[in-house]
Amino acid sequence: MKIRWFGHACFMLESVAGTKIVTDPFDGSVGYKVPKVEADVVTVSHDHYDHNYVEAVHGDPTIIKAPGEYITCGVSIKGISAFHDEAKGAKRGQNIIFVYEIDGVRICHVGDLGHLLSKTQVEEIGRVDVLLIPVGGTFTLDAEGAIAVKEQLSPKITVPMHFKTPAVSMPIDPVDKFLDKVGGGEFLDSNTLEVTADDLKGDVNRVVVLKYE
Repeated sequence: MKIRWFGHACFMLESVAGTKIVTDPFDGSVGYKVPKVEADVVTVSHDHYDHNYVEAVHGDPTIIKAPGEYITCGVSIKGISAFHDEAKGAKRGQNIIFVYEIDGVRICHVGDLGHLLSKTQVEEIGRVDVLLIPVGGTFTLDAEGAIAVKEQLSPKITVPMHFKTPAVSMPIDPVDKFLDKVGGGEFLDSNTLEVTADDLKGDVNRVVVLKYE
């Protein structure tokens, strides 16, 4: 399967069979170029402009924006309730963590998670092969928080998101702070990561930074 990053918290997850899922699409005010893509499914972690611009996605996608268990287009998707802040949503509201099972690979997109996970949330999430996690702070987990959640979930591959780049004017940290604290990572010269179940065998612990294109 393929994981393609469009910037911020927006990815396309594509199965070998061609099923396409877009996560947290943003509008033009974020700073990134709004992707012109078709998808079968769109998931929305929370109702903020930089995560809920479903109008940007072409086709007639199924929109999932509530916790629960879903099976669509041969893909299993689970939404788990969480919060956008450390005060149980009092500051920024609710957030949904999504877990997708695609081609035998389990991808967890934590949305704008603002707190460490409870034991119950860790159990609900289950095994994580690829973790898509915010690292920029201010509105989400910062570098230290992202590392703590990474340790809670023990993913094989961690892909940072929601960090400052030249395209973004938000007051959030660049990815370097997270990489310094986590012990480094790989910068791909591409916005796409291909992952198979075979890639995840053995003692795999990668941090992969995708390139915004």
